[in-house]
Amino acid sequence: MLNILWLCFFLIAAVAGLFQWLALGDPDVFSRLIASLFDMADLSVKLMLLLFGTLTLWMGFLRIAEAAGLVRGLAKLLGPLFRRLMPGVPAGHPALGLMTLNFAANALGLDNAATPIGLRAMHALQTLNPEPKTATNAQILFLVLNSSSLTLLPVSIFMYRAQQGAPDPTLVFLPILLATSASTLAGLLSVAFMQRLRLHDPVVLVWLGTGALALGGFMAVLASLSAGAVAALSSLLGNLTLFGVIIAFLAVGAWKRVPVYESFIEGARDGFEVCKNLLPYLVAMLCAIGVLRASGALDLILDAIRWAVHGIGLDTRFVDALPTALVKPFSGSAARALLIETMQHSGPDSFAALLAATVQGSTETTFYVLAVYFGAVGIQRARHAVGCALLADLAGVLASIGVCYWFFG
Repeated sequence: MLNILWLCFFLIAAVAGLFQWLALGDPDVFSRLIASLFDMADLSVKLMLLLFGTLTLWMGFLRIAEAAGLVRGLAKLLGPLFRRLMPGVPAGHPALGLMTLNFAANALGLDNAATPIGLRAMHALQTLNPEPKTATNAQILFLVLNSSSLTLLPVSIFMYRAQQGAPDPTLVFLPILLATSASTLAGLLSVAFMQRLRLHDPVVLVWLGTGALALGGFMAVLASLSAGAVAALSSLLGNLTLFGVIIAFLAVGAWKRVPVYESFIEGARDGFEVCKNLLPYLVAMLCAIGVLRASGALDLILDAIRWAVHGIGLDTRFVDALPTALVKPFSGSAARALLIETMQHSGPDSFAALLAATVQGSTETTFYVLAVYFGAVGIQRARHAVGCALLADLAGVLASIGVCYWFFG
């Protein structure tokens, strides 16, 4: 699937470039395509430099947690649930605890912590893979849930809105929470359908029901707070949780007589090795995305959607936010740039800007996640991972549109 998609990106870009040249009289499109290739290659290296530090840091702390038995403890706690969702992963396997930490970091908006934990979890799942180049069912479910990105505290979205002068940066908090819940549920149901998982199992129902009640209670509490209080709570809880996890790892490691410094160095060395293997995959995916953008293909798709929506008599205000939705599965940095551009052009509290912010917080960058997570372990055959992840993206976008019309008219 990734081979086909990667080739299609270039073919679509070529067709769009020819259209820009022959039909619109723009011969400079090919210079933009070539410039985009070099720009994306350069961006890949810059991303790697950022990942080197982050992965090295967090894999060092994770090695301390593993040595102290914290990862095994989490795996034992969630064993009954994951045995049903991931029957191919043995009870008590370290991957279960690492996946739990990854989901918790994503939920709190701690992207810098979530990525290295997720990569460590993917490596642990790869040890159970009988065909190293083909994704297992467990790896697919983990990746789809990761790309759907259930986010309880979208702190980065609040920051972007505050930077653009929004009087209430947290105005999109509840819309994002509802939209990201929809995308995660769609991802889980689609994978369950493809893998024939028994979601009606009593243990699964208890876990999912408890999670739904906890989420509903959390939303009720937050809805009772002022905008300033929610923003303050978001910032405090995110940073406090991140630092608290580090201190907990160190404290438990010291209590269990783990040589924390040596363990950190050993884990950090593994993080360095993982980073070296990621660069080819990042270059391949980002360059393909770059030429797709530079060719004007995304703009043509947007114009076609606006024409179709107008033709059937629907409100077209949501179309102005679709660039963020269309780009988000391919490039997180491009989606952020489009979100900021929408806020600058239309105002931070315009319908288009509010919808773009909700879309930005509802899902993760699917193809980036695919390239990084599968690339880190050398998987080339993604099976149904791409389709299920894109279905979760679609659910997040549709939910964002519906929720924003509900909240903001």
